[in-house]
Amino acid sequence: MPCGLVMTNPPAFLCTLALVALLPACAQSPHTPATPSTALPARIDLNPTLSAYDWQLTAAHDARGQNLSGWQLPNRPPLRLQFRDGRLAVQNLCNAFSASVKATGEHVEVSQGIMTKRLCNAPGLMELEQRVATQLPLAQRLELHAANSAAPQLTLHFSDGAHWQLAGLPTPATRHGSPGERVFLEVAPDTVPCNNLPTPCLRVRELRYDEQGLRQGAGEWRVLQGGIEGFQQEPGFRKVLRLQRFPGPPNPVYVLDMVVESELVR
Repeated sequence: MPCGLVMTNPPAFLCTLALVALLPACAQSPHTPATPSTALPARIDLNPTLSAYDWQLTAAHDARGQNLSGWQLPNRPPLRLQFRDGRLAVQNLCNAFSASVKATGEHVEVSQGIMTKRLCNAPGLMELEQRVATQLPLAQRLELHAANSAAPQLTLHFSDGAHWQLAGLPTPATRHGSPGERVFLEVAPDTVPCNNLPTPCLRVRELRYDEQGLRQGAGEWRVLQGGIEGFQQEPGFRKVLRLQRFPGPPNPVYVLDMVVESELVR
């Protein structure tokens, strides 16, 4: 089963979405003006910084350096790229997108990729997904820069002259100091009242799968304190989530990796 496809029985070994790329320093022409102090800071080594961060889109520019509109939808979080183990994944879309990448020196080649095929109700979201799937295979070059006492910055250059600027956000593994534990949780379609909390809680149970992706059992339903980072429940939808679980204190922290099953039950 290809990575990124929605499955009724998701295997525990569903691939982690990622990318590995290398970036050499570029020599400055003797006729190039000195870089002003407002420019991006000096480049840093691409590894391991690239995989230690998720990269959130902050600006998109055309070949003339003019701002490009349409890459940020109203009331939606910005696009976020993940670079893991030779693959590139895009978060904050409706569907899951991933692609493989081949890097030779400073040149980066992104494949056409794979995207799931769920219908998305948010206005403009499916159109944005198609633009992302079309633009990313045009990627040619990466530049990674370190900012003083701030998140690193990434510039992704495309063959049509456009480029994206992205800010690095520490991954959950970086923040928690461990890779965490992969688990699957089924989320009930309705929330329940939470003790001493102003917002309702999710009702969940843990699912177990074998190496062939066949369900082996399920735990008892329980109220999840603290929610799931990166996940917002849609009323009436039963969902199966692939998560990374990190130790507390006081309670374990759950971080969304992928929605692998979604079903409207009422």
